[in-house]
This record gives sequence, structure tokens and C-alpha cells, in this order.
Amino acid sequence: MKHIKLVLITLCIVSMAACTDALIGDEGKLDEDIYLNYKTITALELPFDEEWFVVNGGKTHREGAHHFINRGGGERYAIDFLIVEDTIVGDGTIRKIHYSGDWKQNENHYCFGKRLNAPGNGKVVKIVNDVEDNLPGNKNRDQPGGNYIQIDHLNGETSILAHLKKGSIIVAVGDIVVKGQEIGKAGNSGSSDVPHLHYQLQGTSGDLEWLGLPAQFLNYYEDDILVGLGEPIRGQIVKKN
Repeated sequence: MKHIKLVLITLCIVSMAACTDALIGDEGKLDEDIYLNYKTITALELPFDEEWFVVNGGKTHREGAHHFINRGGGERYAIDFLIVEDTIVGDGTIRKIHYSGDWKQNENHYCFGKRLNAPGNGKVVKIVNDVEDNLPGNKNRDQPGGNYIQIDHLNGETSILAHLKKGSIIVAVGDIVVKGQEIGKAGNSGSSDVPHLHYQLQGTSGDLEWLGLPAQFLNYYEDDILVGLGEPIRGQIVKKN
């Protein structure tokens, strides 16, 4: 019988060895009333067209990982996605691999240059589009977001898509975008050591200003099971319907 083994991918996340799955926040009230029970206002869909793998995502330390690097801030429930393929190695183990050939070449990573879409309707309020892509294994800590786009959904929520490919963003500040519209391509810029997409939902006004929020997506497949509304969790393969 073949054994399935998941390749663990490190994407600028600090060590979790001594941590538990407990949630963190400034106050328990924030955890319960905002983080645990928050219902996404924006009608979101996954911001890509193919099957992607969830590297980090979820409400626990073990699943989310971004909890550690941004205590209570905008990245709290950020999700990292990339594309993997199953490869059978010599002992019959199936490994999920995110590149072919020389891993130090961005073009050999399956998600590099793939189309990215607006996850919801809104207005583009900020972009960065001129940061060089890193060679895999390196990070640009001086420009952590790399090339990114910020979309204000005009309802108190904002989406940020980060680490995009240099020069690939095809919208401008002030543009109105609609859900599913192409906005750029996946890259490896900023504090990123392999090509992937970093997505986060955060507040933009009032009590939720700049707080990272759980992002619930509509109508997508989660490990081949259709989900009407859900939050991608680490280890899942997801694709919009």
C-alpha cells in the first residue's frame, strides 16, 4: 500500500515547535466576538482558476502560522496558496511537490506566473508593481509585501494579494474591479522564499481597522467536495466552482 507524505513548505513563518493551538489576541473578547465568530461581508471567491494547495490557513496556530508573526494585526488569518503535483518517489511514497527540475528557478515552480483574480468587487486603493522577484531560497525583508494589490470592498473590508510577479499587475489605483477579473500574476517578490500567493482580508474602518479577519469564500471545491461557504485550511486542495 502506498503511503502519502506531505512535503512541508516554509514560507517566511517562524518556528512553531514550542507553541500550542490556542488562539492569540489582545483580549479574549476579540477572539470570541471578532475572530471566531466573524462573518465575512464581501462575497468572496478564490482568486485563481486552477487547483491550489493551502500551505497556511485556518484559525489555529498549527493551521494558520501567520498568527505568530503578526500578533492581532492584518496578517492574523492570512492564507498562503501555491500549486502542487503528486510525485511518486522510489519507496512508493506520494509527495506533493510544488516545482519540477531546478527548484532555484522561479519558472520551474508550478504557480509562478499564474493568473490571479480579484476575490471580490471593490476599488483598487494601492499597488506596488516594481519589486524584483527573489531567487527561490532568498527573501527581500526590506519590502515584505513585494508586489501587491490592495482592494477596498467599500464595506469595511479590504483584500490584499501579495508577492506578485514584477510588472504583472494590470490594474491601477482608482480602478473599480469585479469579482473574477484578472488583476495580476503569482510571483516570488518581497518576504517570500518560494513562489506563492499570500492573501489576507482585513478591516478598513471603525473597530475593525487593520485587524486581520477570517475570510469565507463562496462556492468552491475543498479536496473535491463542493463547499457553499467556507474557510480554506492548511493541507487542502481548493478550486473555485
